[in-house]
Amino acid sequence: MIEKDKTALRAASPYTAVITREQFLFYEMRTTAKLVCKGLDDESVVDRIVSENLFQYPTEKTVRRMALTCLRRLKCMEDDSLVQALATQPSIVSKQICLYAMMRQYRLVWDFMLTVVGSKYRELDLSFGKMDLNTFFIRLQEQDDGVATWSDSTVAKLKQVLQRILVENDYLDGINADHLNPVLIAPILENAIRASGQELALPAFNCLN
Repeated sequence: MIEKDKTALRAASPYTAVITREQFLFYEMRTTAKLVCKGLDDESVVDRIVSENLFQYPTEKTVRRMALTCLRRLKCMEDDSLVQALATQPSIVSKQICLYAMMRQYRLVWDFMLTVVGSKYRELDLSFGKMDLNTFFIRLQEQDDGVATWSDSTVAKLKQVLQRILVENDYLDGINADHLNPVLIAPILENAIRASGQELALPAFNCLN
């Protein structure tokens, strides 16, 4: 009965711990975006990725699941120009777009990037450490009954994933870094965010004007 209650609470929550499995997926996202830009439909994209094992995963089931994840993430941006840019721009730009796609798909990443990282930039406080991650998850667990059911090991994995995302995008120099770097948003991403009315996301990229 208790497990059923936990399942119901998690299902009702806007937050999910699925990024422990799906993670940042930069190579996979870029590969998928390139196929989309060739004009392939979703089914053809997935079939191509699976048949040629473009992700180099050990099982076909995993390849298919991650291909579908990448397609969903691309669609969340609701912007073909960003999909094109992800496929063709230098990696520093493409990675920023990947991060934005994660923010749009996962409420957990959105809230973290805005309430922790964005707030740091707004307050000109570039300090960053385990305390910031701990405080973020404690607050979430207090606010959301679904998040409150997550195990300590799940929360620990989520903290690791979020840290790695920051390292991947040069917010942090490494997982043990104690301060955020003053990142610079790519103009193509800033323009797309403003055009879509998602200006709320800009502080996450140190864009405060």
